[in-house]
Amino acid sequence: MNIIMLGAPGAGKGTQAAVLCEKLNIPTISTGNIIREALKNGTEMGQKAKSYMDEGKLVPDEVVIGIVKERLAQDDCQNGFILDGFPRTIPQAEALDAMGVVIDKVINLEVEEELIINRMSGRRVCEKCGRPYHIETLKPRVEGICDDCQGALVQRKDDHIDTVKARLEVYHKETEPLKDYYAAQGKLTEVVGQNDVKATTDRIMKALEA
Repeated sequence: MNIIMLGAPGAGKGTQAAVLCEKLNIPTISTGNIIREALKNGTEMGQKAKSYMDEGKLVPDEVVIGIVKERLAQDDCQNGFILDGFPRTIPQAEALDAMGVVIDKVINLEVEEELIINRMSGRRVCEKCGRPYHIETLKPRVEGICDDCQGALVQRKDDHIDTVKARLEVYHKETEPLKDYYAAQGKLTEVVGQNDVKATTDRIMKALEA
């Protein structure tokens, strides 16, 4: 089964993609990971991506699409795959269709925006060992101090509330229209994300079986 995971930043689609990868025994393909892999392996598209990244520029669509195409051609994708973080825009989705890639299901993980902002802006991470925390749902024993290594807990730049809101604005403008695109193809299923990871996974599995 070929699956696309959609959802706003912080909706938890990366976590769900990782769980589904194990349950369905098919690879999860995230754009960031495959670009890094293409760079490491020195593929033609990887070299093209490097030339943009070295100049501090965004990797253009045609290069990202080329890297995705290379990855989908590998043997482990023959029985299916989960795309996480691609496509991000309508032109990328159209390019995927033009490549002849057949998508069976598109799962859109819906989480209230207020909850996403709270979830992401409340995250903290140990600057020494990287252990994650949350100021409301996953507190350390001593405020601001890691339970494991006593390192200081910090907020990543990506999790600052202004950054979170900016990322959500980009999502609404560029990625959210994909819901209508795939709904028109009869492939979209909406799944309401739950606080419990397993409960969300159960809902997604039911949607995939429908």
